[in-house]
Amino acid sequence: MSSNPVAETVASLMPRAKAELTELVAFKSVADFDQFPRSESEAAADWITAALRAEGFEDVAVLETPDGTQSVYGRLPGPEGARTVLLYAHYDVQPPLDESGWTTPPFELTERDGRWYGRGTADCKGGFIMHLLALRALKANGGVPVQVKVIVEGSEEQGTGGLERYAEQHPELLEADAIVIGDSGNFRVGLPTATSTLRGMTMLRVKIDTLEGNLHSGQFGGAAPDALGALIRVLDSLRAEDGSTTVDGLTGDARWQGLQYDEEQFRRDAKVLDGVGLIGSGTVADRIWARPAVTVLGIDCPPVVGATPSVQASARALISLRVPPGVDAAEATKLLQAHLEAHTPWGARVSTEQIGQGQPFSADTTSPAYAAMADAMAVAYPGQEMQYAGQGGSIPLCNTLAALYPAAEILLIGLSEPEAQIHAVNESVSPEELERLSVAEALFLRNYAAG
Repeated sequence: MSSNPVAETVASLMPRAKAELTELVAFKSVADFDQFPRSESEAAADWITAALRAEGFEDVAVLETPDGTQSVYGRLPGPEGARTVLLYAHYDVQPPLDESGWTTPPFELTERDGRWYGRGTADCKGGFIMHLLALRALKANGGVPVQVKVIVEGSEEQGTGGLERYAEQHPELLEADAIVIGDSGNFRVGLPTATSTLRGMTMLRVKIDTLEGNLHSGQFGGAAPDALGALIRVLDSLRAEDGSTTVDGLTGDARWQGLQYDEEQFRRDAKVLDGVGLIGSGTVADRIWARPAVTVLGIDCPPVVGATPSVQASARALISLRVPPGVDAAEATKLLQAHLEAHTPWGARVSTEQIGQGQPFSADTTSPAYAAMADAMAVAYPGQEMQYAGQGGSIPLCNTLAALYPAAEILLIGLSEPEAQIHAVNESVSPEELERLSVAEALFLRNYAAG
């Protein structure tokens, strides 16, 4: 990184950043309180509250959002007449999944091979630390030239919409001229990237019932309708032979115009086993950024160990559908529900329950804020020009903010590059990326203030 005072300050703050991220990662702040204690999330919110107050933020508050979780808000006053920038991150994390698959404990930050491992290091506790580093660097080099608002969400991973509904009820709270969503990531380590589109999402539980109770498979199997077999047929109907998503009435042939994703690189990033093919058609970018994608997230059925020779009376699955830009998530939900009902065999009883939903998002990359970020990225990443990429994941808050504040410029950056393996075991963050992006964000705030 080229020498400049902001970069030098951020570099000097990295040991403190590591210590703080270690503390923050230690909170098991999964916002699924059937699996993890609510007290862990509340303790993480308290930690963030204290951190904002220590940085001189005013109006710091723990917001009780309608989904029963907490988000943390604070405002850092700027010079009179200065623009306002909202910085976003979330402190809730995905469950660690199979802890035996982690090389080191998921809630203990561990340095290994030049990366920091632990759940939330990249997604998105590291994003909050990035915001702190940027603000501290500016304070040490002439001050923060804009008014800053920070919002740190407590249930982003659950898709339950608590912060979106809270923002709609208090529209003045998060109003800003520009919004930096620190929950995205570079296309690859060392390549500065702004995310220009996000797929939306919908999640449905589907339940199939066929019998009043389980039956002996020897006595009744072959004629008695098997609910688990029916569910398997339904789930199989959601994919074509090549693995493409097939939801009746939902278009799946859009093309991605922009940065392309080399197929062999994708195989390496996704750690696809040798000999196993990718699914879908079109380019990789088409498939993961521009087209719908269905995933079966879980199935309720008897485990293999302890299973009995029974015809199953009931079975249930949780299904996620990623919704591409240009498609309304509510309409996609209706199409998915109709598809599941239409493809349920044997007259079995089927019911669906919506669990979460978020609209896709497209940014205006021609806005002045993007020019300011591109200039900042060029300094933080010498010799590299900022690229634009899509992201297959969803950040439902983006559309809420865009609707509430249509004049606001929304940028998406962050630490979740492919090597980070967010949502998987052994999630990690590159400290070099944290350092560079913190510099970029600081310089962006300075550029944007001067624009």
